[in-house]
Amino acid sequence: MQLTITYLASIGETAKQFLEMNSGKKIFAFYGDMGAGKTTFIKALCAELKSLDVVTSPTFTLVNEYMTEKHDYIYHFDFYRIKKLEEAYDFGFEEYLDSGKYCFIEWPEKIESLLPDSISRVKIVVNDDFSRTLHF
Repeated sequence: MQLTITYLASIGETAKQFLEMNSGKKIFAFYGDMGAGKTTFIKALCAELKSLDVVTSPTFTLVNEYMTEKHDYIYHFDFYRIKKLEEAYDFGFEEYLDSGKYCFIEWPEKIESLLPDSISRVKIVVNDDFSRTLHF
């Protein structure tokens, strides 16, 4: 399946469609080049899920936790700076995945062997007209 984000102003509607199309799924791995829009799309997903917190890239902390209006958590990971798999084990990555909460993972290729088979993979491609296409 795929969706295209033609304009930044339409990203909220695309996030809504994405969540509807992936109903029941909670763990997502986002692949894409630097600047492809992974964090920007995750911000839109968190807004659609009614996050009460400011959504930022967890590049240095590896994981950010966001609270929703329903007092539920969303977990946002960024493994860009990870050097070895043990770093993911050290902060309990697998426990987050087993939590039943939404987990959005940036730079999953750094920890590919830790990802469950059931994960939903999303590739974000920047098109020539600067729109983004999400392949999932």
